[in-house]
Amino acid sequence: MKKFKRIYLEITNICNLKCSFCPPTNRKQEYITIDNFKKILNQINKYTDYLYFHVKGEPLLHPELEQLLKISDNEGFKVNLTTNGTLIEKTGDILLNSPALRQISFSLQSCENNNLNEKEKYIKDILDFMHRAVKETDLIIELRLWNLNNSNNVENKSSKNDFMLNYIQSSLNLPFKIEEKVTPGKGIKLVNSIYLSQETKFTWPNLGINDISEKGFCYGLRSQIAILVDGTVVPCCLDSDGVINLGNIYEKKFTEIINNKRSLNMVNGFSQREVVEPLCKKCGYRKRFEKLTK
Repeated sequence: MKKFKRIYLEITNICNLKCSFCPPTNRKQEYITIDNFKKILNQINKYTDYLYFHVKGEPLLHPELEQLLKISDNEGFKVNLTTNGTLIEKTGDILLNSPALRQISFSLQSCENNNLNEKEKYIKDILDFMHRAVKETDLIIELRLWNLNNSNNVENKSSKNDFMLNYIQSSLNLPFKIEEKVTPGKGIKLVNSIYLSQETKFTWPNLGINDISEKGFCYGLRSQIAILVDGTVVPCCLDSDGVINLGNIYEKKFTEIINNKRSLNMVNGFSQREVVEPLCKKCGYRKRFEKLTK
């Protein structure tokens, strides 16, 4: 078994939306080049079989997305990507014709804070693609509504999830009401290859907020790791500004980066349920992992 279940590879940090749940990055905006993409894959192919085109940015914006997917396939990787879905009508054929693509996750909550006047067209385009994907491919489709508050109720429910859930339910001609089946924090299978998950909102960690705890566990550097578009290697996909800079993959070997002192200190710390890095002490998302490891 390879070391990492997944490696997040940010192919761009540019996005076409400004969602309240996803603060903009302070980094220089750019797209990964084909040459740099190949260099990264050449270094990480011994460590994972799964690439996740996600940290910040909208992956479907990348002008060479089709080529990136072809290279991934040629190198034996399976690709998962997370998208806001606004470009699915434009890029759908590319995605459906990519053997490398394993799963697409649609962040449906993206439309609630962006004044998308054509909300119905937005969800229709996504569901039209979904139906094609199920008919023509083996793609896994995940529909995300990660907009619950801490009490597991949806704020302004009638204007948010009700519309989405009813539309999805009707489109799939489901014999049950989704809202009666779905459990916050757990995904449900709607039909073959199509899943829906509802989750609570989370705050992206940053050094300007209060510590949450100095004790805890995380899978960062244990089963996952992330590489930002500029080559910076970070422990997980929530370090969107490269605060925990473990090294640059364009300058150092990946093997050296994951085995350097800072990396090993993090892994060993989490093994002892000790949170070493200041940014990790401010991360609430890792609390979800702690529930699984108790």
